[in-house]
Amino acid sequence: MGFLSAWLSRFASRPFFHRAVRTSACASPAITALAPRCDAKERLLSWTRSLIPLAVAAASAGALALDLRPHPSFCDSAVDHRIGGKDSTELVVQGSRKELPKELIEELRSFLQGNMTLDYDERFYHGKPQNSFHAAVNVPDVVVYPRSHDDVHKIVTSCNKYKVPIVPYGGATSIEGHTLAPYGGVCIDMSLMKKVKSLHVEDMDVVVEPGIGWIELNEYLKPYGLFFPLDPGPGATIGGMCATRCSGSLAVRYGTMRDNVINLQVVLGNGDVIKTGSRARKSAAGYDLARLLIGSEGTLGVITEVTLRLQKLPQHSVVAMCNFCTIKDAADVAIATMLSGIQVSRVELLDEVQVKAINVANGKNLPEVPTLMFEFIGTEAYAREQTLLVQKIVSEHNGSDFIFVETADAKKELWEIRKEALWACFAMAPDFEAMITDVCVPLSRLAECISKSKQELDASPLLCMVIAHAGDGNFHTIILFDPNQKEQRQEAERLNHFMVHTALSMEGTCTGEHGVGTGKMKYLEEELGIGALRTMKRIKAALDPNDIMNPGKLIPPHVCI
Repeated sequence: MGFLSAWLSRFASRPFFHRAVRTSACASPAITALAPRCDAKERLLSWTRSLIPLAVAAASAGALALDLRPHPSFCDSAVDHRIGGKDSTELVVQGSRKELPKELIEELRSFLQGNMTLDYDERFYHGKPQNSFHAAVNVPDVVVYPRSHDDVHKIVTSCNKYKVPIVPYGGATSIEGHTLAPYGGVCIDMSLMKKVKSLHVEDMDVVVEPGIGWIELNEYLKPYGLFFPLDPGPGATIGGMCATRCSGSLAVRYGTMRDNVINLQVVLGNGDVIKTGSRARKSAAGYDLARLLIGSEGTLGVITEVTLRLQKLPQHSVVAMCNFCTIKDAADVAIATMLSGIQVSRVELLDEVQVKAINVANGKNLPEVPTLMFEFIGTEAYAREQTLLVQKIVSEHNGSDFIFVETADAKKELWEIRKEALWACFAMAPDFEAMITDVCVPLSRLAECISKSKQELDASPLLCMVIAHAGDGNFHTIILFDPNQKEQRQEAERLNHFMVHTALSMEGTCTGEHGVGTGKMKYLEEELGIGALRTMKRIKAALDPNDIMNPGKLIPPHVCI
């Protein structure tokens, strides 16, 4: 009876029940005239009392069938729960697709004019991320190119009215399926929104539109002696960097995207427009909505303006490189350097396979052994002092061939070794695809995690490389495989699973900077717990009630509320 009473209370609270009560209790015009405001509480109690005997009788006969399924908008029972769910084994994302309403196309055309396309080649291009092994059965039905915040607001409002999916699209450098369109819908390409709206040199901040790339922004800032410190893939845009909570090699000193964004302007899935803060460098005013939206991967809204924290260009820098017999020794030096308190700006690790790829691709003759690269910044004296301290640490951990350079050309040549690592991998196997994955662990567990992963990778028949942002416990694996060989694809996925579960067993995360997209959803319950995922689902339901914002991403499909 306790369960039945609770269920009846929940049932009676539903909107359709109240509508039914109003219809039955207030149907008579005379009654309506005499008592326009019926006593809802009395009606509810009366209706409940009359129903209980019937329900009890049905229950005792074993015939009571209660439909306790969640509302469809909060748990889509039609979704194949293997796709992105906790037991997912599939890589091609499937989703139901509905025909785009003609009325929506006409609405979009009325204010976008020629800044939209139905061309299949363009839609296919936007539906297949660059350098990503993820794919979807469907592609966007239309690609739109807004030029302003107002355009974005109108697009989202129209899509919400017709309940049409939206996929925000930046530089398309993300690699976990963030920009796939499994349900078709509207792809919002932000490439025309790339203005620097205002620069405040004295405050060391800048307000930009989301389509500007971080490299373009730094070219703009250079004459002012400022720069934006995060450096992910070369084509990444500021809006996409916010959406995926990216970082890069400089994160060890300057933090990730969440540490470098002051304010966001966002069009939420329900059409509301919000700003998450002011230009003040810190605030204790209310919920930290900026941090909620940074890393939301387009599932809550579309970013239309970003205020960024800037840094002064360093006076001087030194770049160093050294070699090791084992990858564990290299990782141990990275850990020892961080524990020493030395303020490095970069600590990058390349395994021997990656160094070989660089030699093959660029005609170099580097020792094909695990290699560490450092950057030290500050005054000339300070940078050199830090360099010599690290050289001593390296010598204590079986390191060798420690070199450092200070001229601009020499530094550029050394860093190109790291910057061109991915393209060097493809040069070793031009017709192969790459499964590029990342994990992150507490710094003290980095050497152990890399060593365990490396043993498994070396034992595999596939060609695998390891690159690490070793100063913050984050490392990547590039696994090359023939896309036409099912066994090779499955082996790549097995290695990915092994790396992730090894990191999770060490209190790490399934992704340090690449994000979740469709590729890492299946690991989130193990990492965060079902309670955290249900909380995420509730937030999404509140801000995007029609589930139009990048559906099928980030939150696993088996999570219901």
